[in-house]
Amino acid sequence: MQEAVPSRTAMRVALRRAAHQIYDTPIVFDDPFAIRILGAEGQVELRRTPDPAPGQKQRPFSIALRAHLVARSRYAEDQLAQAVAAGATQYVLLGAGLDTFAHRNPYPKLQVFEVDHPATQAWKQNLLAESGLAAPPRLCFIPVDFEHETALKKLQAAGFDPRQKTFFAWLGVIPYLTLEAFRATIGFIAQSPAGSGVVFDYAQPRRVLPPHEQLAHDSLASRVALAGEPFQLWFTPPEVAYELEEFRAIEDIGSVEINERYFQNRRDQLQLRGSGGRFLTAWL
Repeated sequence: MQEAVPSRTAMRVALRRAAHQIYDTPIVFDDPFAIRILGAEGQVELRRTPDPAPGQKQRPFSIALRAHLVARSRYAEDQLAQAVAAGATQYVLLGAGLDTFAHRNPYPKLQVFEVDHPATQAWKQNLLAESGLAAPPRLCFIPVDFEHETALKKLQAAGFDPRQKTFFAWLGVIPYLTLEAFRATIGFIAQSPAGSGVVFDYAQPRRVLPPHEQLAHDSLASRVALAGEPFQLWFTPPEVAYELEEFRAIEDIGSVEINERYFQNRRDQLQLRGSGGRFLTAWL
């Protein structure tokens, strides 16, 4: 994350969520605000590079990446539903990017806190204003630089209650952090009351991937590095489990389980490929 520059990867993620609303049937992650939040320039870019027409050659890497991103959002909100059913009253999005959940929030008692880098958050608020999307009444924006400060004090100043059951979503952030920053945030989450939880995605290190997946790993890593947001942190499932020893229950799923859950019986090619990316939920 470059100082005073909004996240380029946040826009790329948002573009793929928006593309899903247009090009994929059936929709896995229904987001009626995904296109609107892009703003005028983002919407032009979305239409500039459409998917190939039916019968034309598809782009497997692009489709698999879109599948990963929409499944990630769907998985997080499925886990949130479980947390709310168990009594969670607060939802904290760490690295919210252009997430639109607060505008779709179906839970009358759920307070939403969006935590992100100050530059990215200011950029999002400008896009919301441009799109005519007013901030919902149960949403608070919290600007935090994860590498240099923790969210706790700023959250509490905004009305966050650490005594309440809380669910945290930490999507698309882990690979960009140092191990120290990861541990600081996990330590903060682990102080939450029993019944709280966290969902995040993470990537496995290059050394454990088969050769053809190493090439895809290198391609994506070089692209985000050129955008000024290089990958830094990877885990294997045993390594991440070690970091979460304070949590009582962990679900850690890879592409096979994700495809079985969200992409069965499709006529298109939308599905995850490879073993590099994983989704994890941990409960206190």
